[in-house]
Amino acid sequence: MIGEDSPRSDGERSEPERSGESSPIAAAVPAPSRRPSAVPDPEVSAKARRRQFSAKYKLRILQEADQCAPGELGALLRRKGLYWSNLQTWRLQRETGTLEGLAPKQRGRKPAPANPLARQVKELEKENRSLKRRLQRVEILLDIQKKASELLGIPLSRLDNDEND
Repeated sequence: MIGEDSPRSDGERSEPERSGESSPIAAAVPAPSRRPSAVPDPEVSAKARRRQFSAKYKLRILQEADQCAPGELGALLRRKGLYWSNLQTWRLQRETGTLEGLAPKQRGRKPAPANPLARQVKELEKENRSLKRRLQRVEILLDIQKKASELLGIPLSRLDNDEND
């Protein structure tokens, strides 16, 4: 119970009446039906992207880190959103003198080397398909000629002998 030394009187409540009286906080928060239509999408993007740093950026950060006084390096890393391991890796790459090491690496499977004969094989396969189609047409024409010669009574053996001459 509320004691005698409480600043509230007996009729006073800490929250507003629920019979329609609204509080100033409730008036400031929009009701669910009055919310703006620009609600952020809660879905995560389909594919996360890895950060890539240029060699120029890496060298600039290393120069800034080298100029930092004791105790300032952590602030620099937090400000740039980097990790200590980034600095260590970049310093090692700088010391070994591998400029290509400072450039971002291509991740994933390397493309297969192009076969020098692949183009020629492709052209020959295309030529082979066209010759097969042409051969089918010629065979159909020969079948038609054979049937016509049978209907007309022309012997084919005489035509075959002419070709051998």
